[in-house]
Amino acid sequence: MVAIFVILTFVVALLIDHLLDRKPLPIAQEKPLQAPARPRLTPAIVAGFEVPDNLLYHRGHTWAAAETPDLVRVGVDDFAAKLAGEITSVDVPQRGQWIRQGQRIIAMHHNGREIDLVSPIEGTVVDLNETALTNPTAVRNDPYGDGWLLTVNSPDAKTNFRNLLGGTLARRWMDDAAARLRAFAVPAGALAQDGGVAVSSLIEQLPDVEWEKAEKEFFL
Repeated sequence: MVAIFVILTFVVALLIDHLLDRKPLPIAQEKPLQAPARPRLTPAIVAGFEVPDNLLYHRGHTWAAAETPDLVRVGVDDFAAKLAGEITSVDVPQRGQWIRQGQRIIAMHHNGREIDLVSPIEGTVVDLNETALTNPTAVRNDPYGDGWLLTVNSPDAKTNFRNLLGGTLARRWMDDAAARLRAFAVPAGALAQDGGVAVSSLIEQLPDVEWEKAEKEFFL
């Protein structure tokens, strides 16, 4: 009996020693998943005009950008801004006003001449860019950034977006607009060799008759 007790004691001692000496298995640390870096969007240049791929365009040269499923930011494109040149003032609808897609809602003024542009979206105006309206130079210099004009609550934005142009279609449309612009009586030097606008304001370069034709041609 004593011998058995001694053997059991020895076995227990060895087991305890083994357990104390045993090193814990390393636990693999999972690295937190990181979202891939969002690529910086560089505006495509088509015939001298900027056409950012992250926007949708109306054929009347306004753009729309979805901020939420129902909230849409609106502005004029680079083509309209360059034709207008040094804008003296901009008129837009008031907050709370309902606007329709294709309705004339933006008026850019320059030395007695006016460019009227249509809305790319339907809905209620909920915000205005007071900074751009007070300082319309922002519309000319940065139409896709600081020069945005209004924000619209558009419950049917998805349907409206189907009527707008984006990506390759938008670039082809802008290239066609630049080609049609060259057909007008634009003074020598007003257009760059690639069709891009070289002057600060085409609205000053065109005779009255040609300007009226251009406004109807491009701004619907």
